[in-house]
Amino acid sequence: MIAYIIIIVVVAVLLLGVGGTMLLRPRGMHGVRRGRARELDLTGSMPRIDDDTSTGGGTATATKAPPAPPAERPQAPVRPSLEKPPPSAGRMVRLRARLARSQSGFGTALLGLLSRDRLDDDTWDEIEEVLITADVGVTPARQITSDLRTRVKVEGTRTPDEVRSMLRAELLAQVETEATRALRTQRHEGRPAVVLVVGVNGTGKTTTCGKLARALVGDGETVVLGAADTFRAAAADQLQTWGERVGARTVRSDKDQADPASVAFDSVSVGIEQEADVVLIDTAGRLHTKNDLMDELGKVKRVVEKRTAVDEVLLVLDATTGQNGLRQARVFAEVVDVTGIVLTKLDGTAKGGIVIAVQRELGVPVKLVGLGEGPDDLAPFDPVTFVDAILGD
Repeated sequence: MIAYIIIIVVVAVLLLGVGGTMLLRPRGMHGVRRGRARELDLTGSMPRIDDDTSTGGGTATATKAPPAPPAERPQAPVRPSLEKPPPSAGRMVRLRARLARSQSGFGTALLGLLSRDRLDDDTWDEIEEVLITADVGVTPARQITSDLRTRVKVEGTRTPDEVRSMLRAELLAQVETEATRALRTQRHEGRPAVVLVVGVNGTGKTTTCGKLARALVGDGETVVLGAADTFRAAAADQLQTWGERVGARTVRSDKDQADPASVAFDSVSVGIEQEADVVLIDTAGRLHTKNDLMDELGKVKRVVEKRTAVDEVLLVLDATTGQNGLRQARVFAEVVDVTGIVLTKLDGTAKGGIVIAVQRELGVPVKLVGLGEGPDDLAPFDPVTFVDAILGD
């Protein structure tokens, strides 16, 4: 009996040993595989390892990343080369041909109508219509037509030369004004002249400032530019570029949205310290219908006058806007006492009659005209040259 019990125990022990081995082996192999997987994951996140074959020892070394290239030094902006502008004298004459090409249709139509054998009421209506279409304005157009009609009745017969002479005299009478067209840009009473340039957006104020500075330097005057257009980021850069080309200093603020009156005041102070001949102050474009912006423009002028008097307030008008430009001009004249008009883009689709209309409306003379996009295409306005160009003489 005891022998049977011993045999059963031995058999049970043998069976348990074999089963345990079979159960433990797969579990152990699975642990190895998982361990390798963990090792691969770790090595995959480490730097690449190479064998150091030079020592023969199989020592692992980490490959160093190549050194970063030296940082390039920022290049300084290229400064414009200093230019020597031509004097402004005779500039209107040089640009006369360009003016004639853009305005000759106006004069040709009038000469053709006045040269007819018979001038009846319909013809005079056509003459008045041509004048209105040329942006002369309704009231001036009627006045010119009435004056021409009276002269024709008094003088009787008309040769082509007589017609031209008659029309030329009438247009000159309308364009001429008793107010002086001379710009007050010379140093006086121990201080520089101060010129404030104003107008609505897009008329070309900053470009006009730059071109005017160029013309004044060409005439031998020293100029300080004031970048008081602090609302348009590129305005100060643009004005400074104009100044650097001709050696004129530009006063500007380093802060965004700086107070325009403060910049204008500083510009005048620098002009006085440097004994400059003239300080040109560029202001921000503003809609004539925005009362708060117009009030700010008035503030700029008042702040400058705490330091010195303002000699000129030039209103820049886009000649292509026609009668709409007159509405703009009225508001600006009420706020800052405009002393002169600058008509830009007169070489394009603008009608020459705007010269007559704006002078009649404001009682302020046109002092400068822009006749192109070139740096020297800003010229003093000359009535005789202007009328002769219209008539193609």
